Amino acid sequence: MWSNCLLKTLSRRHSTSFRASDLAVHLTHTPKTMPHLDQSLIFGKNTTDHLFWVDWDFEKGWHTPQIVPFQPLVLDPCSSCFHYGTECLEGLKAYKTATGKTLLFRPDLNIQRLRKSARALALPDFDGAELLQCIRKLVDVDKKWVPDKKGYSMYIRPTMIGTHQQLGVTKPGSAKLFVVSALVGPYFPTGFNPVNLYCDETRIRAWPGGVGDKKIGGNYGPGIAYTAEINKLGYQQLLWLVKGNVTEVGTMNFFMLWKNKEGETELITPPLDGTILEGVTRDSILELTREWNEFKVTERAFSIHELTQAAEEGRIIEAFGAGTACIVCPVQKIFFKGVDYEIPMKLGKSGLLTKRLLDHILSIQYGEIEHPWSYKVDYN
Repeated sequence: MWSNCLLKTLSRRHSTSFRASDLAVHLTHTPKTMPHLDQSLIFGKNTTDHLFWVDWDFEKGWHTPQIVPFQPLVLDPCSSCFHYGTECLEGLKAYKTATGKTLLFRPDLNIQRLRKSARALALPDFDGAELLQCIRKLVDVDKKWVPDKKGYSMYIRPTMIGTHQQLGVTKPGSAKLFVVSALVGPYFPTGFNPVNLYCDETRIRAWPGGVGDKKIGGNYGPGIAYTAEINKLGYQQLLWLVKGNVTEVGTMNFFMLWKNKEGETELITPPLDGTILEGVTRDSILELTREWNEFKVTERAFSIHELTQAAEEGRIIEAFGAGTACIVCPVQKIFFKGVDYEIPMKLGKSGLLTKRLLDHILSIQYGEIEHPWSYKVDYN
């Protein structure tokens, strides 16, 4: 029932949108060998047997959607995605329940966000319900790649690129929407481990009026080199600021549980002001904690100086990042202006709330808790 409601929510009138009913499926004759489910799995390396793609151009609109054997893309060197950043992406996962069912976690939000990112790049729009049905079929075709071991999943990467063959900054006249998948293991293969954050006011990920709230490659590439530099210093992620205000941690949304100046226990996270990504896990955490109603939950701008003052006064209870890959990632230390601020870890490697959120969301994703956020893939 909920799946049908979700499709109605996603569906819009698009005279040129592709249709899942037109989907052509071409199965591989040379299936890949399945990797072992152990710590040797490298995130994103073990791709599945098939991929989905559909082309678009200004004259014909959307072409016939297809599921084809996994293969390289053939693109003109002048394609706009190579030169002007006309590309956007998403990330979601498929999970196998103890009863053998395959579930997606809140895929409607990922598809809505992909459309939002595409519009910002002048890439073509489409009917979200149709893409979800195509993804459902792709996952079903490659269902043997959805592992039946908890902690493991199929990572799904929808991507849209401009394929306009012209050296010149212009609205793309052609595009390709494709979806690739990979078998992935736990984000923390050796256990739930906290990270150290490095905060530098001179480095900015996004800015007001920019595209920090869109999931595009331009928000990720520029941070790679600097992240590699701080890794050598013993810090795993950057805590990004905008005009002194905390925004994101690495590629994750940031949360902090503290005692505010009024003495209230409060979970605080930066607001959706256009500089941070509207994370699916972020939204899930906010909905869950507000439903629990055990402490104050706030979305507001707060500065790095508020954070460091709270650390000095012993008011921080715990802090963590949140995202699809890890769900939640505990923070144990934040470096700012020559000082390492220690963050409490009540459970040794995380705080109580961080671990509780991880366990609860995992239980929903693996079908141990029935929840409307779960979308059934299986056709029978």
